[in-house]
Amino acid sequence: MKALITGVTGFVGSHLAEYLLSLGNIEVYGIERWRSKTDNISHIKDRLKFIECDIKDSISVEKAINRIKPDRIFHLAAQSFVPTSWHAPQETITTNIIGQLNIFESLRSNNLKDTVMQIACSSEEYGMVYDNEVPIKETNPLRPLSPYAVSKVGQDFLGYQYFMSYGIKVIRTRAFNHTGPRRGDVFVTSNFAKQLAEIEKNKREPVMHVGNLEAKRDFTDVRDIVKGYWLAVEKCTPGEVYNICSGKAYSIQEVLDLLLSMTKVKVKVKQDEARMRPSDVPILLGDNSKFCKQTGWKPEIPFKKTMEDLFNYWRERV
Repeated sequence: MKALITGVTGFVGSHLAEYLLSLGNIEVYGIERWRSKTDNISHIKDRLKFIECDIKDSISVEKAINRIKPDRIFHLAAQSFVPTSWHAPQETITTNIIGQLNIFESLRSNNLKDTVMQIACSSEEYGMVYDNEVPIKETNPLRPLSPYAVSKVGQDFLGYQYFMSYGIKVIRTRAFNHTGPRRGDVFVTSNFAKQLAEIEKNKREPVMHVGNLEAKRDFTDVRDIVKGYWLAVEKCTPGEVYNICSGKAYSIQEVLDLLLSMTKVKVKVKQDEARMRPSDVPILLGDNSKFCKQTGWKPEIPFKKTMEDLFNYWRERV
């Protein structure tokens, strides 16, 4: 089997590549750009097959898909940081929607009717969720509150449209927040862990800079998420959409308190206005029952273990 991962050098892509290699009998291909950083996959790079491609370039994508002719595609490449989407909305929309459109069109032109493609949509699509709507089911209205969320709604519905119009075997997964080792330091759990690791080594003053601590998020370990992505292409129904989440929400304050309990350093917590968003989603708590029933998946790694591993990841690097 040939599996193609777009965004293979990223946080989730690197963990997915590891998992697919562990299954055996899968040729794992990755798309990389000339400026891609490969730190996340340095330990497995010699076991992967790479092809240079920019998903925003339709000719580049066409050549890559034609050369590989993948049996499975995991489409993870994206502008994935919500705050950046406020500052670079055009880049976010172009990368996320046009990039995916190019892959769909390449599947059509190469007549790859049996290829199954998972597209990494997002819980951010739900946006403004009301108290009586949690835990959130896939049928919940979508009220996106950021340019990133809008781009993911576009990817999501484009997937549905290409399935209905052309029979492209698309599985739409709406993953809720996920974290773990190798998470980029701009994301809240990783940012907190890195700040604390730097404070422990006296590389930063003992002040934790934070944003909105009241927001609540449903966190899953990335290593559980990638197992879910594999099960999605193997067991889910094309055209359908599935939440992948733990079913438990933590406030960002609780995340901070958990990390602080893992260190002996004393810190002052200071809110940074630059970390506040123009509009923030109050709560994202998902209902995973549809996905679990379809695949047998369940999250296995406790959140405390996830945060310990993330904290230790940064302790080894700062």
